[in-house]
Amino acid sequence: MPDSSNKIDWGDVHPTNRYAAEIVMGLRPSCEMERLACQRHLDDLQRQATEDFPYVFDESRADRIFEWFERCCRHVRGPFSGQLIELLPFQKFDLGAVFGWVHMETGKRRFIRAFHMRARGNVKSTEMSGIALYGMLGDCIYPPGNPDLKRYEDSPEVECAAVDRTQAKRVWSDAKKMGENSPDISKRLVIKKTYIEHRTRGGFLRPLSKDTKNKDSGAPCIVIIDEYHAHPTSEIVDVSFSGFGKRLQSLMQIISTAGKDAENNPCKREYDDLCKMMRGEIKMQETSFVMIREIDKDDDPHDESIWIKANPVLQEDNEYSRTLLAQIRAEHDDAFDKNNPSKIREFLTKRVNRWQSDSENKYMSGIMDKWKELAIPRNDFLELVKGQKNWTGLDLSKTTDLTADGFVFRLDDGRFAVTAHGFIPAESAMRHEHTDRVPYKQWAKEGWCTLTEGAVTDYRYIRSHLHEMEDFEKWILQEICYDGWNATHFAQELENEGRIMIEIPQYMKNLSAPTKFFRELVLQGQLVHDGSPLLDWCLSNAVEITDSSGNIKLSKKHKDDSQRIDLIAALINAMARAMLNEDKSSVYETRDVRAI
Repeated sequence: MPDSSNKIDWGDVHPTNRYAAEIVMGLRPSCEMERLACQRHLDDLQRQATEDFPYVFDESRADRIFEWFERCCRHVRGPFSGQLIELLPFQKFDLGAVFGWVHMETGKRRFIRAFHMRARGNVKSTEMSGIALYGMLGDCIYPPGNPDLKRYEDSPEVECAAVDRTQAKRVWSDAKKMGENSPDISKRLVIKKTYIEHRTRGGFLRPLSKDTKNKDSGAPCIVIIDEYHAHPTSEIVDVSFSGFGKRLQSLMQIISTAGKDAENNPCKREYDDLCKMMRGEIKMQETSFVMIREIDKDDDPHDESIWIKANPVLQEDNEYSRTLLAQIRAEHDDAFDKNNPSKIREFLTKRVNRWQSDSENKYMSGIMDKWKELAIPRNDFLELVKGQKNWTGLDLSKTTDLTADGFVFRLDDGRFAVTAHGFIPAESAMRHEHTDRVPYKQWAKEGWCTLTEGAVTDYRYIRSHLHEMEDFEKWILQEICYDGWNATHFAQELENEGRIMIEIPQYMKNLSAPTKFFRELVLQGQLVHDGSPLLDWCLSNAVEITDSSGNIKLSKKHKDDSQRIDLIAALINAMARAMLNEDKSSVYETRDVRAI
């Protein structure tokens, strides 16, 4: 990039403030999120040390982290291996902002959580390794501008966390090697094959993953969450964050590239919330730092000139940046010239930080937006189907988990209307909100699901819901279609009430036709629904499995129960009968057949 900044006399402007100004003034290429982050910093400088904003930007605290890197830390790989690190301008902004903003009276760090996204190859691991070592040796508190009153933590605890132990040890191993290569660091730390501790203050620097025992027993000073996009749940983040409050100024550094499962990824949900926050759509969290570097929504990923937005290293002209640009170009050409879907997805997520909406085998891959366009307001939906006949589907899961009934209507204009309702035990709602990362209690308040009393789902609530739909909405439940697993007794009870019960065997050859038909209705715009966020979530979770004959059925992505599909499963059971022509339907009724 041409150095337009040399036309401006920056004088003694601090590097953090200078970078922010250059971005906001358009002197450096940037995406929307980076501009908003830099504008936020400049705005905060104007309102610092006020009653409503009791923070100040302490340049001495920012300079302290800069000096740590440039005097103590050495590169551990690449063309600069063994050389002292020279921080790039974008790093001086990120590090300066995170470590330089402090409370104006106590000197405690303002930010307790920092979210960083940038593309692969932009020295994320090196930077995080240096921060980990800083947490063991250099991190301290002192009143703004008064370094003589430094306070250090006794027994510092630094966690290098990732989805698995191998990834967690990546940052830890880099920190270990960085410490061993630095005389200043190695003389103050005990660095062994399996652990790192401070020689006089104790503590530890350790890798942390889901396999680590006693994850929730610490009092971390600094936690580094590496490649958050790869985490199927937010467990590590939540457990680590729950240990805050025991230290003077704990800090969580979350760093990641974009991922490939945007519908259900905890990193993507945090990304979405933070983007809304930075745009002013939701309340600003003053203790959260956000720096997202990506190509913008309308950018052309084939345009090399915009790659710099996600790859800030390309702002500089050196051997490493030239090598990185050549590699990005090679991966782009290899993916798009061969039209290889998996390589294209890899390029978009890792090289330009563009989230991919779903995985390749997702049932609604590429058409979730189309599905959402078919929603109408709930009151309009209820008016549309009032007094109509429907086919009811049941999916009775484990009694401690989500259970569902679903309803399929055939409208006079040829369209189908669908809705579904969930049931989950109230006692386990909190636990499931934690594991599933969805707001069951809020959805219950809004009427999308029912929290049943006790620790297990009481199927009487489902029976009551069926009666309610008949009594208040005047729905005609002509058949109830169910998965026979774990449902024999309940089905018998409903049959004793005079219900027509149809068991839907859960074989692929039976479920393939209604599963394909449901999706075709969405593609053709021949379906309408009431916009249930719980149904949206279940639908986005569903993946399809295929046999050698091309038959499909729905499944969850993982064996665990964190990504549920119960509501769409109930609808597919109902659709198995609703899609039949009336003459075919009458055959089953005439023969008194109770299974298809």
